[in-house]
Amino acid sequence: MQKIKKCVIPAAGAGSRFYPLTRAQPKEMLPILDKPVIHYVVEEAVNSGLDEILIIVGAGKDAIINYFDRHNLDDKMDDYGFKDLPDIYFVRQKEQKGLADAIRYAKHFTGDEDFVVLLGDTIYISNDSNSVTSKILDVYYRYRLPAIAVEEVPEYKFKDYGMINGEEIEKGIYKVMEIVEKPNVDQAPSNLGITGIYVLGPYIYDHIAGIKPGKNGEYQLADAYNSLVKEREVIAAIIEGKRYDIGTKEMWIRTFAEFAKKKGLFSENTQMQNMTNLPSYYSNKVQ
Repeated sequence: MQKIKKCVIPAAGAGSRFYPLTRAQPKEMLPILDKPVIHYVVEEAVNSGLDEILIIVGAGKDAIINYFDRHNLDDKMDDYGFKDLPDIYFVRQKEQKGLADAIRYAKHFTGDEDFVVLLGDTIYISNDSNSVTSKILDVYYRYRLPAIAVEEVPEYKFKDYGMINGEEIEKGIYKVMEIVEKPNVDQAPSNLGITGIYVLGPYIYDHIAGIKPGKNGEYQLADAYNSLVKEREVIAAIIEGKRYDIGTKEMWIRTFAEFAKKKGLFSENTQMQNMTNLPSYYSNKVQ
């Protein structure tokens, strides 16, 4: 089976949860220490052997394009996850009509090849030296079927995820029968939520073309998958690592703090509120 080289990164969302900051800065450019979130996503792709990358942007996202321009400091890039910038292409989603619609814009880029979708606001940290995405790709190569990454989700978070109805076929691997998008607890088919790594083929575009818009006029990828599973088997694999979803202010702050602690910038006993304690001379100026 031919190795997958192409990665599609949707990064066209409005970032309404970070408004008004996202009037001027894409949420994918929010910093986690000294790198923006989108850098970690590209790093995940490169470390998974995906070196042809398409980033789907929308209005007000020029900062993402500018970030990946060649720069006179790029000789330092090997300190930041990859030695050389990969081949990165961009396309604009004309209107924000949901994740499935955004992926539709990748059709000419992917052609007749299989590809990986990584979300532009999600960071993965693996349990070992192999990236989380590469492990999902290993499952895909083994089964030769479209694959989705999932994780166990607490009940209070069900409403934020697409939850799978699946049959376990081996430890941590499931045959997907259905995806229920953002269900209430009593409607969820399991506690396994989709994390944002998808291994797909060109067949997905026909299924996207066949779905109807849902809430807020958006086209949901879950609907395309529910069409897909009627045609071919889809598998889901529990991720081996930790996922950081930078979709809310709280999660962004928590992620920043956790990464800072890992870098030794905070001690174990440092409390976040201590960071706001200004020296008296500075406080007087503020007053």
